[in-house]
Amino acid sequence: MAQDVPATTTAAVTDEQGAIEDVVVTGSRLARTGYETPTPVTVIGEADILSSGQPNIADFVNELPSVSGSSAPSTANRSLSNGAAGISSVNLRSLGNARTLVLLDGRRSVGSLAQGTVDINTFPQSLVKNIEIVTGGAAATYGSDAVSGVVNFILDKKYTGVKFNIEGGETSYGDDQNWQATATAGVPFADGRGHLLFNAESARRDGIYGMHREWADDGWYMVNNPAYQAGNGAPEYLVTNNAGQSVMTPGGIITNTILRGTYFGVGGAVNQFAYGATRDPWTIGGDWQLGQSNQLTSLEPESNRDGVFTRLSWELTDSVSLFGEASWNRNSAKQWGGVQSDKGTITIMADNAFIPASVRQRIAEYNALPSADITQFNLGSSNADIPTRESDNERTVKRFVLGAEGSFLLGSDWKWDTYYQRGVTDAEERLYSANTARLRLAQDAVFHPVTSEIVCRSSIANPGNGCVPFNRMGINVNSPEALAYFMGRPERTQKFQQDVAALNFSTKVSNPWLDPIGVAFGVEYRREEISGYVAPEYQEGWIVGNFLPTFGDYTVREAYLETLVSLPWNLEFNGAARGTDYSTSGFVTTWKAGLTWSPLADLRLRATLSRDIRAPNLEELYQAGRRRTNSLTDPFFNNIAQRFTETTMGNTELQPEKADALGLGLVYQPSFVPGLGLSIDYYDIEIDDAISMVSAQDIVDRCYDGNQTFCAAFTRDPTSDSGNELIITNSPFNFVSERARGLDLEASYRFALSDLGSSLPGNITLRSLATHYIEMSSNNGVDPPTDRAGQNTNGGPPDWQYRLSAAYTLDQLTVQLTGRGISSGTYDNTYVACTSGCPASSALNRTINTNHIDGAFYLDAFIAWTTRTESTRNQIFFKVNNLTDKDPVVVGLGPGDSSNVEPGINRALYDYLGRTFRVGFRIDWGS
Repeated sequence: MAQDVPATTTAAVTDEQGAIEDVVVTGSRLARTGYETPTPVTVIGEADILSSGQPNIADFVNELPSVSGSSAPSTANRSLSNGAAGISSVNLRSLGNARTLVLLDGRRSVGSLAQGTVDINTFPQSLVKNIEIVTGGAAATYGSDAVSGVVNFILDKKYTGVKFNIEGGETSYGDDQNWQATATAGVPFADGRGHLLFNAESARRDGIYGMHREWADDGWYMVNNPAYQAGNGAPEYLVTNNAGQSVMTPGGIITNTILRGTYFGVGGAVNQFAYGATRDPWTIGGDWQLGQSNQLTSLEPESNRDGVFTRLSWELTDSVSLFGEASWNRNSAKQWGGVQSDKGTITIMADNAFIPASVRQRIAEYNALPSADITQFNLGSSNADIPTRESDNERTVKRFVLGAEGSFLLGSDWKWDTYYQRGVTDAEERLYSANTARLRLAQDAVFHPVTSEIVCRSSIANPGNGCVPFNRMGINVNSPEALAYFMGRPERTQKFQQDVAALNFSTKVSNPWLDPIGVAFGVEYRREEISGYVAPEYQEGWIVGNFLPTFGDYTVREAYLETLVSLPWNLEFNGAARGTDYSTSGFVTTWKAGLTWSPLADLRLRATLSRDIRAPNLEELYQAGRRRTNSLTDPFFNNIAQRFTETTMGNTELQPEKADALGLGLVYQPSFVPGLGLSIDYYDIEIDDAISMVSAQDIVDRCYDGNQTFCAAFTRDPTSDSGNELIITNSPFNFVSERARGLDLEASYRFALSDLGSSLPGNITLRSLATHYIEMSSNNGVDPPTDRAGQNTNGGPPDWQYRLSAAYTLDQLTVQLTGRGISSGTYDNTYVACTSGCPASSALNRTINTNHIDGAFYLDAFIAWTTRTESTRNQIFFKVNNLTDKDPVVVGLGPGDSSNVEPGINRALYDYLGRTFRVGFRIDWGS
């Protein structure tokens, strides 16, 4: 994709100046306009950003079609143990956040996670004037991690004047109230030789605790089919509504023995569960609503941002200037991570003091029968008396830059720049969770043999252990003291430090035969380091958390050369090469060769071939042992829900990923239709030695199918309540390959309505962006390759994503409509859809009653009234997102994992908030 002028910006420029100006973009170190570069570049202008009406710039970027599968606070609300909750990242081509290089003014920024993921909400929002998305052949130009491309946020460093912005919004349901305010000042001094820039901003978002939408109450999930038996022709999975867990209720349900189906309500009331069509852990119909617990998960996290940015530049001489930058950003995110799900995994002894009298009597009556002996039973619970899991993460990002730039001689074509940058992220990751060992002691409550009071069994032998009995059978049956005994706040502090030093040169070399040859070259040094601290009591034994501190570092030394050569017959060559030496994995070379050809004045053809790389990040190399607890479908025990604890370790033997990328495209700007621009680009990225992991569910499924490679990755925990809980050990490794192919399309058209009729006032700007994901396949060297393109679940991108906009400007008035959409898709491309006569179902090819997920189209509206004087521009605006209040498309989650705590939607793709309103006021005394 390519665009030389941001669409809505052009309208303003035309109105004020009467001519359209080209915007120079930096798809390479040699600046060109976007339609002229051999590497596709998409440019998003300031007006596009401002008219998006999003609470932050990250939400807007993630609407772009070439961006798919990014992490956002709403999609990472259950990323508790890895500390990712609250992060907003960018994922180009759906190849992963780690393969997208995020830059600020062409320079790296320190990550907010051990993976190096940059939280783009740490950038000064109101100073961003352009966003450039460079796809293909970017690693040779900008360095490692640019496998799928580069997203470069460019600041307005020459702003002069003062401007303020205040805006706020909420949904049509009256929730998710949010506001933000910014203040910016740019002051020249010393007759213009110096320039001081300052920006401060503050944003608050209340978020949405719970799922306060009607569509969240319908119980849409993917469940184990109650009618399925191997070989009977029924599908193994069903996507259905009115589904809920059969093995847990808010106050607990007995899941085995003659007491199966006995559940406990308010005050410990005893009830009988009405089973529908049941195949544990799911039931369809009956009392399915008792097994749904998504109301204790955040639909949208609460977030607070504060930031300060300042820049000072000074023209030391006519050919040399110095500059310094400093920024401080604090970003906090709070959210509910969902209830603690105990799916029939709680062991209650028959002498438990909290067992209601009626249930105790039934046990006694049964045990009086010959050969009958209930000594314990299993209980499942969504734990109404245990607070939902919470995360409260706060990150402070500091960034300091000192640099200089200039030319060797006054008027010379030689230009240079150099800088040193230090970035530091201090992350505090805090959770609210239960300690499993203490909870196990607390729930094993008995009558004291002497006093007859209810005590923990462990306190009889050890009276001073502090254990407080906890009743697992009922709602509102426990005291704050009982909770305080086993609830805690595991926390981890981490520090990420990035040091970068660079020196760059560029020039034009004259020759007698062709246009001047552009040359750029430079060197760069980078050091990445991670350290942290976790108190011993928070390192193990918690439902979520179990943090361990990670320590490690690596250094990178790089040198690059880029050239631009005009050739005969309207050909132009752009080439680059970079040598990179990693302290961890050695020396690698990246390169790019691009060619553009203009067979006609209005037509440009372009091709790029490149070798790009990504070295393993700090987490992949040095992860000390991140633990998470969840549940999966256990094929060894009739597909019941089984809890597992997964420990992920780093792998210092990892090698860099190597990607070979091909790009082919054309750009058409017909001279007979001024203002029209069209482009289409094909990309093909093949990654060798791709770094990834196999999911916990896949590990168990592949072992069940007989693959011994995966069987060695897990064991059973005999000390758990069931004796069958899984202990899984996992780590990243170099897969065989991954491949991504697709098409990027872009069209823009700008014209005055007077061109159609002299009496028609105003200007029209049209723009469309679309990406077609043809292939997104992976091969781990063990299983058959799988292609995720067309999956409308979190596993892959949809076939098509697109964004269309139409803007009308007339004097002070601007009106814009934006349509954004995705095509229909599948749950999983390996699934076999059938309702009867189904083939054999396996872990590699599950059978399912439907493998279709609808697409969606959303319409947004923006209206602004702008008044201008010689020195001031005032604007009031109103924005409506999802104008028709369209509900998200049903995406049944399941059947394993903790899908019961999530609504049946995919928040990474579909609009889940409903209609939202935003109003704001901007005043600008400057230029």
